[in-house]
Amino acid sequence: MTSHRILVVEDDVAVAAGLVQGLKRAGFSLELATTGAQAVDTLRATAFDLVLLDLSLPERDGLGVLEQFRSRSSAPVIVLTARTGLPDRLKSFELGATDFVAKPFWFEELLARIRAHLRITAQREHQVVTWAGCRVDLDARQVLVDGHEVELTPTEFSVLVALVTNPGTAISRDRLARLASSHGEILGRTIDSHVARIRKKLGEGANAIKTVKAVGYRFDGSS
Repeated sequence: MTSHRILVVEDDVAVAAGLVQGLKRAGFSLELATTGAQAVDTLRATAFDLVLLDLSLPERDGLGVLEQFRSRSSAPVIVLTARTGLPDRLKSFELGATDFVAKPFWFEELLARIRAHLRITAQREHQVVTWAGCRVDLDARQVLVDGHEVELTPTEFSVLVALVTNPGTAISRDRLARLASSHGEILGRTIDSHVARIRKKLGEGANAIKTVKAVGYRFDGSS
């Protein structure tokens, strides 16, 4: 699994060294920019999963860097700065900052925020699940098999979504019923019938839905 790439934009030598060391130890791939101009050049040349951005930078202010970055990327930006006044906070969010952390800070808290924002980004980017000729578009509520749309009932779609968004996880019949209950109350004992109809409609893709004896079902497809 490829590690997430993070750009640290920080001119304070001690703070930058601590961030780089700590984030590398946490498993991230790091690049460091120590001036605003260097940050802009780096962001133009390389795609990053997340940016840690100081505001008080030589050569170019951090707010200018943020504005420039936002014109080309939607990746999370955490402003990490001692400029904690309300005007800088508001301007940061106005220009597209994802989060704002004041210095001094707890590294453990910053790490938790980084991981949370990366999880949210990953969830947003995986609204389409594909495997074995099947494509489930969660936003469009559409299921394609070998390029052809198949019709699922609202309950069948909810059951399928519950499975494909929890790959490798055995989900009990009762839990599947609860996850699909937004389209009317269903009982755990009826899940087998819903899954049977889903399998029939998915063709070869149905092989990814495994029966877990005495429990329920597990999705073993891969995007």
